[in-house]
Order: sequence, then C-alpha cells, then structure tokens
Amino acid sequence: MSSRYRVLAAFAHEEPDRVPAWCGSSEEFWAKARQQLDLDDEGLRVRFGDDFRRVFGCYVGPQPELSPGATYQTVFGVERTGLGYGQPLSHPLANATLGEIHDYAWPQPDWIDVSRIRAEAEAYGGEYAILGGDWSPFWHDLIDLLGMENMYLKMYDEPELVDAVLGHMLDYYAAVSRKIFDAAGGAIDVFFIGNDFGSQRGPLLGEEMFRRFMLPHLQRLIRLGHDYGLKVMLHCCGGVAELIPAMIEVHLDGLHAVQPSCRGMDLARLKADFGGRLLFNGAVDSHHLLIEGTPESVREGTRQVLDIMKPGGGYVAGASHDSILEETPLENVLAMFDAIREFGLYS
Repeated sequence: MSSRYRVLAAFAHEEPDRVPAWCGSSEEFWAKARQQLDLDDEGLRVRFGDDFRRVFGCYVGPQPELSPGATYQTVFGVERTGLGYGQPLSHPLANATLGEIHDYAWPQPDWIDVSRIRAEAEAYGGEYAILGGDWSPFWHDLIDLLGMENMYLKMYDEPELVDAVLGHMLDYYAAVSRKIFDAAGGAIDVFFIGNDFGSQRGPLLGEEMFRRFMLPHLQRLIRLGHDYGLKVMLHCCGGVAELIPAMIEVHLDGLHAVQPSCRGMDLARLKADFGGRLLFNGAVDSHHLLIEGTPESVREGTRQVLDIMKPGGGYVAGASHDSILEETPLENVLAMFDAIREFGLYS
C-alpha cells in the first residue's frame, strides 16, 4: 500500500495496512540525525518511515533592510530576533487607527513564486501524501502586529480593529494558497496550516472569544482547501480540548500534533469523544518520553499510544510536537518509528 493511500484512508477513518507515520523535526535534530546515520534528506525520511512529503512556495518579494539586532522580518513587516523564530522587536499596529490598518503596507500574493510546486510534488510519483498551501499562522501574526496583552484588550474594547487586521492577513494567506493549489492541480493532498491556540494549561483564549475572532478565519481556510478537494490539517500545540468541537463544526479534517502532557488532552478521552470525526496526528510524548526516556521505554510508550489511538483509523503516529528538538536522543526517535511499524499494523 502506498503512503498516499495509507494517509487518505486514515483521513477517511478507515483502517489501512498500518498506522501512517509523521516526522517533523527541528533543523538541529535533522542535521544530527543525517550525520549520525550518514543519510541524505530523503534517505532519512525513508528510514523514519515518514508517509508525508511537503512542497513550498518560494518568497520572491522585497528584501527588507533589517534594523540592528533583528535576525529576520516576517512578511507582515514585524522584525524578530533570538533563537529559532525569536521574539518581535516591535508591534507595528499596536496603536494604529482603523484607517491606518487599512493603509498598512500589506504583502502581495505575487511575492510568492509557485512555478516549481507542481514539478516538486509530482517528483514523488504519487507515492506519498503531499502537504501544501501557505502555513497561514494568522493567530501568531496578530500577536506580533498588536502585542499579546494589547490584542486581548482590543478584542473587548475595539473588536473592529482586530477584525480588520485579521481580514487583511487572511486575504493574503488565502490568495497565496489559492495560487499554490491552482498551480499544483491534483498533486497536493493535504492543506497544512498552523496556529498554536493552546498552552500547557489550556487554550490561550476562551471558547467564546475563539469562536468570535478565530473560527471564521479558520473556516475560510478550511473551505478553501475543501474547494480544491483537499483534506485540511491544523497544527495546533497545547491543551485545546475545549476548542475541538468548534473546529469540528467548521469541518476541520485533522489536528496535529496532539500533546498528551497538556491539560485536557487525555488520549482515551479525545479518541472516544472526537476520534470518529477528526483525525489526530502525533500523541507520542516528546516533552518527557522522547527526551528523557530510553529506547525501551519509548517503544513501550509508543505501543500504549497506538493501542488507544489506532482503532478505527483516523490516526497518524508521531511525536507530540512537530519539531523534534536537538537534545532528543536519535536512538529514542528511531525506537518510536520502529515501534510505529511494529505495533501500528492493522489485522
């Protein structure tokens, strides 16, 4: 059975030959794994048994002149610094009026080149499930542009300003993804987007506010993906159990990456309550088990997760966070993927 068919069967809540596997990694862990296993990128994906491949548009827009100390600038003009994605140096729309928001230098969809996407997707010969579309992290961009505390206050005091910022961002993200899907035709299978609405202790905004400000824009992207016949999967870290019913209402197909160490994310409860309506991706604890465990404990922990999550399909196995960190022992990651193949078989 091809990886592509295996993944699409899981999205259809059917049981394929085995549970599909997902590998997301930090650049640092990936480099370490390549060196230790003496493999190239594709060889490493094959060794891990990753059933997915991903294609990207290429940014060809204006190159900003960074301020001293800035390491990069987002497409919405927010300069950031620090490790990884870093932290914003300023919040450009923190004190903006409604008119200033509309007049802001919003990015243009033609800043993204999609000319190579079809060829890159078709190069895999239909073997793998292809992820595509713009990442579209509108929640994080909203925080960057307004500042987090200021954003929460404006949701109560000036909701029309928050709506305006979100509207402009979603116009850009939807247009870019539409370009990608038009260019790639049927070569993409899953529209993969990312917004971390949760923390270790629960959602970062209550269900009422989530429905008021976030859900309409999430629904817009889901409808876009469905218009092109794609499954839509949301990367959403943290404890978001209270928000899952709303996500299902707007027909989200999959949720990545389930974090059982967060409040409310009990795997058995999630599977019982939502497993027939939403694909879950992840769930093997990368917070403690993968970093602190042994290959033996990782193997057993992965088996226990599979026992809960695999019945009836609707599950993709992998780490509970998309970026496996550099400090994670390679032997533990190999033990996880080997256990997925061993215990993820359907009879």
